[in-house]
Amino acid sequence: MDFRWTPDDERFRQEIRDVLREELPPDWLAQVGGDEEEGGARSEFEAEFAHKMGRRGWLTVGWPKEYGGMGWPIFQQMIFNEEMAKHKAPRKFTNAGPRMAGPVIMLHGTEEQKKRHLQPIARGETIWCQLFSEPNAGSDLASLQTRAEDMGDYFLVNGQKIWTSQAHDAQWGIMLARTNQGVPKHKGISYLLVDMKLPGITIRPIYNMADVHHFNEVFFDNVRVSRDCLVGQKDAGWYIATATLNFERSGISATVPAIQLFEELVAFAKKGVNGYKPLEANPALRNKIGDMAAYLRVAILLSWRVGWMQASGGPPPAYQSALSRLYAAELTQRLVQLGMEIMGHWGEPTQDSQMKALNGKVQKLYRGQRAITIGAGTSEIQRNTIAMRGLGLPRG
Repeated sequence: MDFRWTPDDERFRQEIRDVLREELPPDWLAQVGGDEEEGGARSEFEAEFAHKMGRRGWLTVGWPKEYGGMGWPIFQQMIFNEEMAKHKAPRKFTNAGPRMAGPVIMLHGTEEQKKRHLQPIARGETIWCQLFSEPNAGSDLASLQTRAEDMGDYFLVNGQKIWTSQAHDAQWGIMLARTNQGVPKHKGISYLLVDMKLPGITIRPIYNMADVHHFNEVFFDNVRVSRDCLVGQKDAGWYIATATLNFERSGISATVPAIQLFEELVAFAKKGVNGYKPLEANPALRNKIGDMAAYLRVAILLSWRVGWMQASGGPPPAYQSALSRLYAAELTQRLVQLGMEIMGHWGEPTQDSQMKALNGKVQKLYRGQRAITIGAGTSEIQRNTIAMRGLGLPRG
């Protein structure tokens, strides 16, 4: 792996930065009510930003041009994703649609599905959600019980999904449902595209420990999903689902915000507030801060290794992606713990408190990051992947 950037890479990165500075004010979150607000001014701003990026082809930079993308190689895609994260760009229109639904439709969808969905995703006109996890099928996803009964022209869907990000905003969802009860669990699952406005769909909000509404429960009561929304072959959805999950595990989008938070914490530790200077009050923090700087460097290199492997055209980085995801998730939890140590009692006030420091973000992240080692595959699942695919250990 070559760690050096070429002059073309640097020029490309600067172009991305220039456009984002023009289109995305550094205080955009404050202008729309802060990062604890959903809907209203924030949704309007995010939609407008998505349309601007979509007109440039920047929501789907790695897609072929005929589908609304830019055809950029893997490294340019990762440079773009890194700069988007550094500028705290809105992600509502750039997650499930461009990163999961679109690539799956390109690889496995019919021509009709491609014509119907890919251009609207690329233009930032539709929001998608991922309808995978269920109350009793999270880490063991293949145990899902949501049924899709084949009725000829349509599938009759009944069941429940949970922890569905952005379901309350989404127009479409990618869904796994059981279409065959008489075969091993991995072989009886189909992959469906679901119009989230269909009759029989009920969405209920879930508020996390930071009092933020991002997740939802979604209930399906005799929902009719047209047969032309089946992706690939009936009962063959597990392979497609595995491909979907591989698109979200490089780790770059999680690592960059962690580095930014670390830089803010270091600045606070040096400067302090109201006479409280963490490094003077607790010199042992210096060692912890030094260790964290090294750990974050490892995290970013693991992410770039995944990109390098994809760009080289070799075998897909299955266990390397899991390693990057695992390392970044667990490191983020350690970082917010360190953040609370650095901030002391100044880390406890919330965003609306007059006593807040760093806009109250540290305590919010401390609460909100408890679940980061669960979503998109638990740490245990990631370790199983590393053990079996990376170390060749038997399934135990």
